[in-house]
Amino acid sequence: MTWPPVSVVMPVLNEERHLAAAVRHVLAQEYPGDLEVVLAVGPSADRTREVADALAAEDPRVKVVDNPTGRTPAGLNAAIGASSHGIVARIDGHAMMPSDYLRVAVETLDETGADNVGGIMAAEGETDWEKAVAAAMTSKVGVGNAKFHTGGEGGPADTVYLGVFRRSAIDRVRGYDEAFLRAQDWEMNHRIRSTGGVVWFQPRMRVSYRPRPNAKALARQYFHYGRWRRVVARQHKGTINLRYLAPPAAVLGVVAGLAAGFALPVAWLVPGAYAAAVLAASVPLGRGMTLKGRLCVPVALATMHMAWGTGFLTSPPGLGADSRTARLSRADA
Repeated sequence: MTWPPVSVVMPVLNEERHLAAAVRHVLAQEYPGDLEVVLAVGPSADRTREVADALAAEDPRVKVVDNPTGRTPAGLNAAIGASSHGIVARIDGHAMMPSDYLRVAVETLDETGADNVGGIMAAEGETDWEKAVAAAMTSKVGVGNAKFHTGGEGGPADTVYLGVFRRSAIDRVRGYDEAFLRAQDWEMNHRIRSTGGVVWFQPRMRVSYRPRPNAKALARQYFHYGRWRRVVARQHKGTINLRYLAPPAAVLGVVAGLAAGFALPVAWLVPGAYAAAVLAASVPLGRGMTLKGRLCVPVALATMHMAWGTGFLTSPPGLGADSRTARLSRADA
């Protein structure tokens, strides 16, 4: 096949430690076609901009553009706007791609005719806590049946991790909706599919991901995931399913059971049953870990469930009101 040139777009903010390695990882890809890397740099508190400028100075394939807001979807749109090629790969500033990542992606685009292909968010930890979170994030009890977390056979999917796109598909849906501070990938993939495109999961595309380093950071991450997934559900009708409703249902059950238990002790069976289910699910996930790691697994699972569910339930009605979909809905009304 003729290997088309690829633009790799990377929104970066406070990535001084990882940026140089991430960019060199891209430029060292075993890809037969031409490559460029476009860095959209936000207002960082460290030396990210200096590192980015130095990378551009030493290799003409690297470009740097400004992302004044520092927000991920705005940075992605800025980088895409400054890119040159018909295939666009979205990469994070601390991602480490396997050496054949872009080759597999372009082959899959060619073979399937898809508009976007992506693979597995391969959570990998170093500390006991990170290993426990990684186990939770790659299990169905932790994240449901999302293939980009748990793996599985290749094929059409609702969304994928990161993504390698045909520029024509990005142009067709007018890029990322900059109102979505989270869930922007899911939301744009939904619009691609709604306009007749195909999003394809390719399990051979694995990108390492480092989980949050403590329970507080994990809770904050999943709280915002839940909040913004509720926005997607409000604005794109029919996109919610039982997998997304399970965490808020668990939160309501646990809270109601704890409150009602003071008047009716049998109600405490509800939170007790949830705790027992989490503990039982944690046993196989913790195999091979240290004792501390095994003890962290149920904490990680409960943190993810409760934070995501709470975020979903408390998502303000006005969140995302400035999105493209919301503006069009108001105009139609």
